[in-house]
Amino acid sequence: MWYCVHLFSMEKITIKGRFADSAIFTGERINNLPHYIPSKGVYIITDGNVNAIYRGRFPECPTFVVEPGEASKSIQTVVKIYRWLLDSGADRSSFIVAIGGGVICDIAGFVASTFMRGVKFGFVATSLLAQVDASVGGKNGIDLDGYKNIVGTFNQPQFVICDVSMLITLPRIELANGFAEIVKHAIIADAGQFAFIEANVDRLNACDIEVITPLVEKSIRIKTNIVTADEHESGERRKLNLGHTWGHAVEKVSGLPHGQSVSIGLEFAARLSCSKGVLGNREYFRLINLLRGLKLQVCSTMSQRKIFEALLKDKKKEKDFIHFVLMEGIGSVRVEAISIQELKAFIKIEK
Repeated sequence: MWYCVHLFSMEKITIKGRFADSAIFTGERINNLPHYIPSKGVYIITDGNVNAIYRGRFPECPTFVVEPGEASKSIQTVVKIYRWLLDSGADRSSFIVAIGGGVICDIAGFVASTFMRGVKFGFVATSLLAQVDASVGGKNGIDLDGYKNIVGTFNQPQFVICDVSMLITLPRIELANGFAEIVKHAIIADAGQFAFIEANVDRLNACDIEVITPLVEKSIRIKTNIVTADEHESGERRKLNLGHTWGHAVEKVSGLPHGQSVSIGLEFAARLSCSKGVLGNREYFRLINLLRGLKLQVCSTMSQRKIFEALLKDKKKEKDFIHFVLMEGIGSVRVEAISIQELKAFIKIEK
């Protein structure tokens, strides 16, 4: 079903980075990409799915097509792209554009940040997950042996185009992946947005662009406010890891999509928060009901021990503690250093 997306005006949201600013455009279209890139020396990185649907709307530029999926976020893929860039005549004045979802934005951002010690780059985010999370904030990374984003950089794209009309071609599982991050942002900083999502579950599941568009903008604003205050994740930005500590471990062990894993991570964080007396049962069940309504999982049948062992390799672990994000209610969270032993006891893993 197609919707009248032209009714929404373009909005510009700016992240003030330490070395460069990043302009995020909601309501913009991929057709206007030529207005944001140089007239020459541009190289596009995309994946097979996006290429098949939207190649006719790409500018005429050399294009590298990556296999879709998280498995492509590897050093092997990055090396192939480095060689392609060299063979194609790229140099330090070149510009890289990612057109795709979170995986492509992560790969392209990492390649651009490291090729010839760094070239400029921009994103056209084609998935909901990329528009509200992966393309925003300057984190670029690849996985190592299945562990998420172990190798990476902080580097801001010059621009991010969030073309909401492209969401219509998303598989429903990918739409749900994005909803997990939107719910996360609402829990962190916007109780009103959480209530709005609750009231519009059916329209969101139907990919009603009229409802999704303002949610995308609000979600981006929440994240950009946090990133601008703490670009390199030394304090405030840690809040954005809500649901990701346990979620990344679930993703590693189970192979579930990122959004589904984060949803399971949100349930874990909420349950842990309840056990520590900082979240009430009413808020816990509001969250669970909303996640289920958005076709997101809230539990896993995988071995808790295996998930815990994967968690021990999380980037947020420092010695015998891990920085964990707890929920204080809908719209408020706090970061707490929790000992590995306390987590182990909570999960009920025997010594």
